[in-house]
Amino acid sequence: MEHIYDMIIIGGGPAGYTAALYASRAGLDVILIERMSAGGQMALTGDIDNYPGFDEGIDGFTLGMKMQQGAEKFGAKTEYAEVIAVDFSEKIKKLETSNGSYYGKTVVISTGANPRELGLSGEQDLIGKGIHYCAHCDGRFYKDKTVIVVGGGNSAAADALYLSRLAKKVYVVHRRDNLRATKIYHEPLMKSENVKFIWNSVISEFNANEKIIGAKLKNTITSDINDIQCDGIFISIGRKPATDFLKNKIELDENGYISADESTRTNIPGVYAVGDVRSKTLRQIVTAVSDGAVAVHFAEEYLSEIQ
Repeated sequence: MEHIYDMIIIGGGPAGYTAALYASRAGLDVILIERMSAGGQMALTGDIDNYPGFDEGIDGFTLGMKMQQGAEKFGAKTEYAEVIAVDFSEKIKKLETSNGSYYGKTVVISTGANPRELGLSGEQDLIGKGIHYCAHCDGRFYKDKTVIVVGGGNSAAADALYLSRLAKKVYVVHRRDNLRATKIYHEPLMKSENVKFIWNSVISEFNANEKIIGAKLKNTITSDINDIQCDGIFISIGRKPATDFLKNKIELDENGYISADESTRTNIPGVYAVGDVRSKTLRQIVTAVSDGAVAVHFAEEYLSEIQ
């Protein structure tokens, strides 16, 4: 007989480990399956100073480890493996992983979303050394400095507006000649004296000396190359939810995120989506941990109904 868990959690970010904490503390038999290490995208963040309770800040890796330890203290198990396929068609859900099959009465999906990269040479090596994907996470390091924001959608516009209150100068580099962002962002950005738009341009190369010192910009119309000096570059060209293994298995929205409201319930009874992988307005650590607690509340209700 295969072991059947009360809850299987896919992904060990803040949402996943909060769900593991609440579920194990409630006496449920819980296993969390994580592909790499505790914390998810949070583990890649240097200093976090907007998470309540840490007045001097904390690095993402340490916070992730603390979340893991808190859940395991109450009996949650962690298995390091990659989920390859799922079968939600029966009351007992089945997960195929790189370490074999797992079975559970409920499943919480916490696989997150990864920032889209420019794909340029050296980009990975410069993450945290001038290359960033979250203005609200890392913008404070650029007070009174010069930054570039790459993108023209809502995320880029919001990041540029936020950074304009901190940085001395904000260059917005966009491959088109107008913003795709909703109109609400246009007027305040145009009125910001320290925001300059560089239209019809893309970054073709990073200029760096151990850390970012500037970038080469290529005009998409003339192909002219210009150098621009800056202290940091914020890449805001969207995120890609980690849901490829869920296609045709669960309802996704037009951008590939799992369709689930504030209850975190999906279209599959007993399956919940939490954190950045869920369709939602704000993707932050505090909203992720909130999702984890909410999912367990509704999972407990579901488990009581199927007993």
